Amino acid sequence: QLPRFLLIFLIRLFSWKYGVNLKEASKQISDYKNFNEFFTRELLPDARTLDPNKEAILSPVDGMLGESGVIKNEVLIQAKGLEYRLGDLLKDSLKTKYYDGGVFITIYLAPYNYHRIHSMVSGVVRQFCYIPGDLWTVSPLGVHHVPELFARNERLITYFETDKGECALVKIGATVVGRIRVVYHDITSNRPGAVFQKSMLEHPYRVQRGDEVGIFELGSTVICLFPPGQIEPNKLKINQEILLGQAIGKFSRINKDDIKN
Repeated sequence: QLPRFLLIFLIRLFSWKYGVNLKEASKQISDYKNFNEFFTRELLPDARTLDPNKEAILSPVDGMLGESGVIKNEVLIQAKGLEYRLGDLLKDSLKTKYYDGGVFITIYLAPYNYHRIHSMVSGVVRQFCYIPGDLWTVSPLGVHHVPELFARNERLITYFETDKGECALVKIGATVVGRIRVVYHDITSNRPGAVFQKSMLEHPYRVQRGDEVGIFELGSTVICLFPPGQIEPNKLKINQEILLGQAIGKFSRINKDDIKN
């Protein structure tokens, strides 16, 4: 908590330094009670548009494309010259087998980005996994120099069940990320005494594409995972700016029963 005049000054300074678009925020600067409330700000209802194609896979966040491609022999690309293993990222042998050969899309959130996380698909959340770990920076400096960074940092994984099979959203913790929160459970990341937690929800949580599913309290990275044959990714370029609701791919014309188990 800070004196009002100091809080307003810091928000204006931060916004100027990082280029935050204050016009799309749902509140005026003077309405925020603390800096974290500003950082996790909501947007105006019409600030983002969801791709109208119901088969489109939506970007779950505002950010910048890191790497994307096919998961080959359980290996994903972190950055040029750096790889990491799917099994180390998920800590689940069955899930690793399920997603091997599929598609991954990594999106980095910079300090100026909107930091709420939304569903890329319509479906049901029945399970999630929290994996404690390090808190290396996920800035380009960290991504290009810290080996296996995404599989070392703490992470909170949401699994979505859709009529085209399951897909996953991996939320990566990072330096000064106060918390990762989700809407379907009271779990939070970056807390004392945290332990590995793999849970099934007592009451499945239904989401529509574009619905909010979580919040980064300071910036980080998401990794979208899809099993083989489930989607056709769009042609995406490294460092391409991506907005929440923009199509990053589309579902393939395939039955979920045909996707490998």
